[in-house]
Amino acid sequence: MSDQTKEYTETPESNPQMESLTRPVVPALDEVLGKPFKVLDDGFIRVIDYMGSDESIVQAARVSYGKGTKKVHEDRGLIRYLMRHHHTTPFEMCEIKFHVRVPMDCWRQWIRHRMANVNEYSTRYSVAIDSAQTTSEAEWRLQASGNRQGSGGVAGESEGKALTEKERYLQSLAREIYDERLKMGIAREQARKDLPLSTYTEAYWKVDLHNLLHFLYLRMDSHAQYEIRRYAEIMGHEIVAKWCPAVWEAFMDYRVNSSSLTRLETEVLAALTKGDKEQAVELAKSFNWLDKTTGEPKKNRERAEFEDKLSGLGIKAPW
Repeated sequence: MSDQTKEYTETPESNPQMESLTRPVVPALDEVLGKPFKVLDDGFIRVIDYMGSDESIVQAARVSYGKGTKKVHEDRGLIRYLMRHHHTTPFEMCEIKFHVRVPMDCWRQWIRHRMANVNEYSTRYSVAIDSAQTTSEAEWRLQASGNRQGSGGVAGESEGKALTEKERYLQSLAREIYDERLKMGIAREQARKDLPLSTYTEAYWKVDLHNLLHFLYLRMDSHAQYEIRRYAEIMGHEIVAKWCPAVWEAFMDYRVNSSSLTRLETEVLAALTKGDKEQAVELAKSFNWLDKTTGEPKKNRERAEFEDKLSGLGIKAPW
């Protein structure tokens, strides 16, 4: 038998650098395995399977230099270092598979995150799920004036009542026509074409932890659409927090509840910390944040974002 084909016979006993392994188990996550977490009026999220844990991330990070440290507080410290410095591959060693029921319009946003393995319920093969997301009278959101893809405020009571009544009629009529087509023998792939985007669909969604955290960072944000934000919040706080608590703590500290500064913001802040408000204003003018003649704030999203960061630091904008 050649060296290239001979059987590899080393064991943890014969090679101290080769550790004995057991499959990582997370009791807190096992307790909710398969349990549906209700979302919206008829949606849900449930965990089907998972691979890895906090320890798996530490193991992957340390493989390049052997066993290294093994104390719990040192494991936590390493995870926080990896998160703080934007490492990716150690977090990719963990995977989780969800079963979700979600309205189709919300699923359109969800599926844009092209970093998961997906298998969706097929309305070509099966009859469409007989459920659609409904909107209560007080939940009709108005279009935001400063954000073309966002909402702000809600419709009045009388408008909301009328909209909800018409929604019920529209969804009921669409389902009635769909069922009628099926009874007539129309192909499912064509019968479905007039179903509203509020119709629920289901899917298996398998993703690694690094990409899952990126999804949650975007979709838990207060500017994300309410419906997908509810899925993200439950997925994060109810599931990931149980699965990898050290990672979740670091993610909340260094991503969700953190703030970064651009070069422009750093220059203005440096001037403010030196007590030179005039220089800070002149810099803001040069960045086109302020009117160069009057010094009045212009309609500028970047400046508004910086003002929010200053407010979080307890600093008042100098203009």
